[in-house]
Amino acid sequence: MRVAITTESFLPSLNGVTTSVCRVAESLRDQGHTVRVIAPGPAPSTFAGHVVTALPGVPVRGFRAGLPTAGVRRALRDFRPDVVHVASPFLVGARGLHDAERLAVPSVAIYQTDMPNYVRQHGPGALGRGASSVAWEWIRRLHSRADLTLAPSRPALEELRAHHVPRVDLWGRGVDARLFRPEWREDPTTLALKRALAPNGETVLGYVGRLAPEKELHRLVEVATLPGTRLVLVGEGPSRNELGARLAEAVARAPGRPNLPPAFLGPLTGDDLARAYATFDVFVHTGTKETFGQTLQESAAVGLPVVAPAAGGPLDLVDHGRSGYLFDPDVRGDLARWVGELVASPRLREAMGAAGPQQVAHRSWDSLTTQLVGHYERAVATAA
Repeated sequence: MRVAITTESFLPSLNGVTTSVCRVAESLRDQGHTVRVIAPGPAPSTFAGHVVTALPGVPVRGFRAGLPTAGVRRALRDFRPDVVHVASPFLVGARGLHDAERLAVPSVAIYQTDMPNYVRQHGPGALGRGASSVAWEWIRRLHSRADLTLAPSRPALEELRAHHVPRVDLWGRGVDARLFRPEWREDPTTLALKRALAPNGETVLGYVGRLAPEKELHRLVEVATLPGTRLVLVGEGPSRNELGARLAEAVARAPGRPNLPPAFLGPLTGDDLARAYATFDVFVHTGTKETFGQTLQESAAVGLPVVAPAAGGPLDLVDHGRSGYLFDPDVRGDLARWVGELVASPRLREAMGAAGPQQVAHRSWDSLTTQLVGHYERAVATAA
């Protein structure tokens, strides 16, 4: 097939949308399909052997937002796709769906970013609720133009249906088990990094992701002061300085012998990211508005027990009591309770960590892309 992917985010920006688009583009290439990526600039001119069309972009809160210019339609006309894959549509995606409709090309929209809850979080009281309602109306109108909308988890699928988004189905995300694997724990560089991060044998509590308000990272204060632990964060974002100060203050004020201050490793990719995961003893996830949670899969593939909120995407990804724990985000201290159980028991950490690779074994990007192509074919057949 010839697949045009319009995306709100792409390289060099690193986030869940970029990761999904890159892995899908690679897997489509490996399966013999041809892709054209249409993304905000600056972007590489090619990726995985596919041509990339870069659109004008503007910075918004550290994020590069693409402008929905006529370049989208020109790229689609030039490429002549069989289907348009619209990744996490908002601005560029809205233009992609509009132009696909005008050019009579079937479209598949990938729902990934929980924008209604994001705007509700950032608006006080009635203002936030009103903005959330407007965002849902936008999503409903936007996705109504797609021949098929794919949700990444059952909770996200149910929420789309509850808000009357038509023609929805389930499509998860893959994990690169060739990169993220338990063997990294024995790598000499990993072991050296672990000694540097935990010089006194501390239990390392790790987080990977964007450092931004929507990730609800204030919850980490609960676990930063657990005795004998060290908190390590991978990622970057607008909350970096405020979060660092807040966590350092909490650690310094904790009674008894204080922990080492939290370590911020910055944004990492590839082998460096896999090694970082492998230095962790427990993976901690805090956001309650995740439609999926790709880092939960990556940490499980490395062999880590996971503690995440019992809300949204993690409900599909964490087997409570087997591969980790789901904490109640409405109960103060519940995150620290479950993390504390893992800190206290190396044997429990080992048992739950061993369950992780088994849990994600069937979720390779190759198998998930095969499913995706089936959805493409269904959209094409429906539109015919």
